[in-house]
Amino acid sequence: MSDLESKLEKQLTDLKLEFEGVDIEKIKASRMRVNIAQESFIGERTSKIDSVVKLIFGGLAGYLLFMFIIIYGNMIMRSVIEEKTSRIIEIIISSVKPIQLMLGKIIGTSLAGITQFVIWIILGGILMTLVSFVFGIDFAQSQSGQQEIINQAMQNPDVNMEIQNVMNAFYNLPITNLIIAFILFFIGGYLLYSSLYAAIGAAVDNETDTQQFLLPILMPLILAVYIGIFTVIEDPHGTVSTVFSFIPLTSPVVMLMRIPFGVPIWQQVLSLSLLVATFIFTVWFAAKIYRVGILMYGKKPTYRELLKWIKY
Repeated sequence: MSDLESKLEKQLTDLKLEFEGVDIEKIKASRMRVNIAQESFIGERTSKIDSVVKLIFGGLAGYLLFMFIIIYGNMIMRSVIEEKTSRIIEIIISSVKPIQLMLGKIIGTSLAGITQFVIWIILGGILMTLVSFVFGIDFAQSQSGQQEIINQAMQNPDVNMEIQNVMNAFYNLPITNLIIAFILFFIGGYLLYSSLYAAIGAAVDNETDTQQFLLPILMPLILAVYIGIFTVIEDPHGTVSTVFSFIPLTSPVVMLMRIPFGVPIWQQVLSLSLLVATFIFTVWFAAKIYRVGILMYGKKPTYRELLKWIKY
């Protein structure tokens, strides 16, 4: 509706101007385009396309971590609840320490998730091959048709310039820094939240009782995505973006969104160090709850009881 209204308003406005004797061509010729140049914190000039490309890369990295934590964190929690309710945990705990069992479950579920992604990629390739064979679809021919369209579009100087700007924006990305930071913050953030999910699974007897404990875990994640989308985009080096990129519960998402815009190495190292230190503390904290909670049955725990378990 808004698009239709906008087009009708433009046409009717032009007709009214012509009726009033106004030369529309002069009005169009008098319009000016303004392109504001941007600079990074080291004085490097960037364009709006650079910002869009950086936003896409940062947003994908932060959102992927957010989804991975929620999906596989819940898998860890359900796995702990299942072992606890089936009393298998009582046999396992007699052979290993609780912290070893918790870390093993976190790492094992993580590797299972990575294996699942690899299987999806392999099956996707096999499925595309079967579809092309059964239905006679030639993907190479369709790609050649798309290439012809691209070549025709590139003959337009404006389109060619835009494509060159996009390619330059891609080459200007700190690819090496992005890959290394993504791996480190991805692992650190996932392990941090996974230990909390495991502690929740050990504290309750069924999945229904987890709701009261999940909200404090999900709120920092949701806040991190909110800040990344509405604050990092507008001002990646502002006070809010910088502060939340150092807070361990939000830094994996916010820092990953900030890095494409250019973040000093010392800030990345400091943020990662705080994340690792918090992870070590969280593992110790979660192991305390895990040690007592996996043997507790029939009672819905409260926050006060969880504090007592930590003191044991």
